[in-house]
Amino acid sequence: MKRSIIFIVAIAIVVFASSFAISKEEVPAGMVLVPGGKSIIGSNEVFAQEGPVHEKVTKAFYMDIHPVTVAQFRTFVAETHYVTDAQKFGSAGVFQMETGRWTLVDGANWMFPQGPKGEQAKDNHPVTQVSWNDAKAYCNWAGKRLPTEQEWEHAARNGGLIKTAKYPWGSDTLMKDGEYQANVWQGAFPLYNSQKDGYRYTSPVGAFGESPLGLQDMAGNVWEWCENWKVPYSEDLKNFNPNPESEKAQRGGSFLCDPMVCHGFRVSGRSGSTPETSLMHVGFRCVKDISNP
Repeated sequence: MKRSIIFIVAIAIVVFASSFAISKEEVPAGMVLVPGGKSIIGSNEVFAQEGPVHEKVTKAFYMDIHPVTVAQFRTFVAETHYVTDAQKFGSAGVFQMETGRWTLVDGANWMFPQGPKGEQAKDNHPVTQVSWNDAKAYCNWAGKRLPTEQEWEHAARNGGLIKTAKYPWGSDTLMKDGEYQANVWQGAFPLYNSQKDGYRYTSPVGAFGESPLGLQDMAGNVWEWCENWKVPYSEDLKNFNPNPESEKAQRGGSFLCDPMVCHGFRVSGRSGSTPETSLMHVGFRCVKDISNP
């Protein structure tokens, strides 16, 4: 308990100092300030794609409090008449809980993530079945951009203050005071989900509280698109030449992540898909540069 209080106080001091330094510019509505600094990136403990562990310096930036919601995406579509990749293709990727397999379902899109026979997407849930191209278009419309993997992990590590803990709340345990801290898979993936956290699919944004920085759903619920290509940390992104099979990075894990299988909701967890891919457990959030850092 004492350690948690000290951690939260440290976060508050860092955020206050950063806010004071950029006091000439107000934090945009619906966003939080992620203070700049040095942070650990990656892990050597679980999957090779997360290593090697290295340190990076990240400039301060603003980040959406939560993933873009269905309601927010609907506003974007209404104002721009945007058509998503899934709507153009006529189908999208859906995980069939009954069979434990992924399949392309005709008519699946951001309004009906499991297809026309499934439930309609709820306004306060993260929008899904959006490709990287769709996410990029939304961020451009909103005057923002997608975060890089480095920025995303820096934010998940609460501005670099989390050094070794697995999760954004500064702990190695998924539960706190008997409550789940993220919307993830409970049971034996892929055929049994006890749904002890209360959700089979996505949950309302913020249903599991906030990180010390004030960010919601930085673990579980939906994977989130990042700006950069997913490449080994040993490779130089500046010299990377993508091909049709190259993937854009995703972070954060989802409601389909079983701690015994992918464990993608750790701060260092990585995934990826090709830019045109739309899936029922992938969404995004935006970031914004600070004008006078």
